[in-house]
Amino acid sequence: MVLTSRNEVLQNLRERLGNKIVSVFEKNERRIYIEVAPQDIVETTKVIFRDYEARLQTASGVDTPDKIDIYYHWAFDRANCLVTIIVKLDRQKPVIDSIAPLCMGAEWIEREMWELLGVTFNNHPDMRHLLLMDEWPEGQYPLRRDFRLPKKNSPLNPLS
Repeated sequence: MVLTSRNEVLQNLRERLGNKIVSVFEKNERRIYIEVAPQDIVETTKVIFRDYEARLQTASGVDTPDKIDIYYHWAFDRANCLVTIIVKLDRQKPVIDSIAPLCMGAEWIEREMWELLGVTFNNHPDMRHLLLMDEWPEGQYPLRRDFRLPKKNSPLNPLS
């Protein structure tokens, strides 16, 4: 089903996702933010990608003081709006199911978030290094607030 207006997008998502929606924030006419619980990301993706034929533009991860937030940015082209699905993960153990088996466009960006933020994506089809060298130390995530570069002259310091 192709949705053709922003109001139609929001109404259909509210109906289909129901109590899976934690909160909704409408930034402007073209931007809608919807938070769902991490365990609901696969079902949410099925609705948005398969049923409503939205296009995954990208996903991004943010290390906040308490959580790791992931933002999945979906374009509803015919409705001329962007819906961002937000999930908040436990910062100490950020684990979520991968949406890559449903939407191949998520495969590389999930690998990037795994490497740089330490998010584990269960059921990801190809979880291997994408940007960092294979020898990169486990538990060191360059986009985390507490990350510090390895000592100067270390082979793992890109500035050495």
